[in-house]
Amino acid sequence: MNRIARISVIGFMAGPALGQTAPATPPVPPPPACAAPEYRQFDFWVGRWDVYPTGTRRLVAHSLIERLYGDCAVRENWMPLRGGGGGSLNSYRPSEHRWHQIWTDSQNNWVEFTGASEGGAMVMTGRGAAADGRPTLTRMTYSQGADGSVRQRVVQSTDGGATWQPQYDFTYVPAAAPEPSS
Repeated sequence: MNRIARISVIGFMAGPALGQTAPATPPVPPPPACAAPEYRQFDFWVGRWDVYPTGTRRLVAHSLIERLYGDCAVRENWMPLRGGGGGSLNSYRPSEHRWHQIWTDSQNNWVEFTGASEGGAMVMTGRGAAADGRPTLTRMTYSQGADGSVRQRVVQSTDGGATWQPQYDFTYVPAAAPEPSS
């Protein structure tokens, strides 16, 4: 091989090696935004439920509770057997160490609640107004039963929290699996 040909071959072989850099390591993805254990405090409520007034077998609603948006939120879809439905969006705010819930429904009600996990139960309080316009506080307590059910107790105060009156008490039971279609 003549001298020019040898230089060309060497230049051709060395060219890519000289111009290449080591393969880039793939970027490490950031940890999930909502991976802390606090984001799992309301997981006991996630599921497909049949809802009964506590202590009865009178079905009043179905409810679908699901984790959404990268596990950063818990959404409720309340589907009563009578009347209009509603729902809530719940999210943990780490800067406050609190949960926030926004409830809205087919009657255009809107209530904002805040709360936290207390002894394994989720307790949330919101401000609203009674039918006569008096300011109210509403406190909801969600707790998991040993059988996997979830109980939601709601009390209301019209005297700034000095006294509380029961509003409703529901038990969420895992919904029966739908019958397979033939």
